[in-house]
Order: sequence, then C-alpha cells, then structure tokens
Amino acid sequence: MRNEWWQSYGGVWPWATGFGRRRFFESGEPRLAILSLLSEGPKHGYQIMKEMEERSGGLYRASAGSVYPTLQQLEDEELIRADQQEGKRVYSITDAGRQELAKDPDAVRRIWQRAENWGEWGHCMNPETLHILKPLGSLSKAAWQAVSRVGGKPEGEERLREILERARRELEELR
Repeated sequence: MRNEWWQSYGGVWPWATGFGRRRFFESGEPRLAILSLLSEGPKHGYQIMKEMEERSGGLYRASAGSVYPTLQQLEDEELIRADQQEGKRVYSITDAGRQELAKDPDAVRRIWQRAENWGEWGHCMNPETLHILKPLGSLSKAAWQAVSRVGGKPEGEERLREILERARRELEELR
C-alpha cells in the first residue's frame, strides 16, 4: 500500500528537500520526453523547454544546457531532424525516432504521469505560500511521530485518521 502511494508521486513529493529528493528525470528519460513531445508535432527548443515546465506545473524547468545537447544527440542518431523556419531551428521526429519511442511506451507513460503528479503541486508552490512551509513541516512531523506511537493499536490509528481527516476537511473549506 505505502509503496503504491509513494510511487504514484514518483517516489518523492516534488516539494521535498533533502531526504528523499531526486531529479525529475532518471537516466535516459530526457531523450524519451523530447521524442514524445516531438511525436506530437514539430517544435523549437524553447517550445520543448516551456512544455516540460508546463507539464510539471512549473516545478521542473529544463535548461538550454540540458535540452540542446540532447537535441543534438538525437539529431546525430537520426532520431530527429532540424529544419530552419523563420530563423529558428525546428525539430521533428523521424521514423527511426518513432520506432525508438515505441520500444518502451511504459517509460514514456511514467515520465508524463510523474510530470502530472508534480503539476498537481505546482499551482500551490509560489512565493505567497512559502510562509506556511515551516508550520506544515511541524504538522507533518507531529503526524509521523503520532503514527509511530499508535502504530498497531487500532483505537489509536482510528483516532489519528479522524484528526487528519477533520484537518483536511477544514482546510478544504477555507475560502
């Protein structure tokens, strides 16, 4: 159960720092993500970077230093091609690129599922919300400590669930 929930968020809460933090992309995933985006239609580098950011709710920001070398590598491997349009290099996927993308459709699905999960948090993470991080951290710590104290005691676990559900409902009712 815990592992399914944890994995649904890509193994980490996107806003977590320190413990458990990992990069957005695993090894080899940036190239699959770019191929996937280009399979939807031709794009220039900046469009690719913007779309990656949008799909993660702004929590992942691709840099030119990571995207353009990957585009060059994909072009060298003849998985994409670049054409000049209105003074910009516009990239398109080739048939070989589509074949490469089709080798592991589950990996592509996982990338965009992770982006969607991160995106769910992205709309909440802005300068106006940063002041609540410390009390939120304290609340989380207290909840985890309570779990360790009442774990295995059905009446304690039920009481803890009631407290957390009541807090969630009250927070959702705030306008």
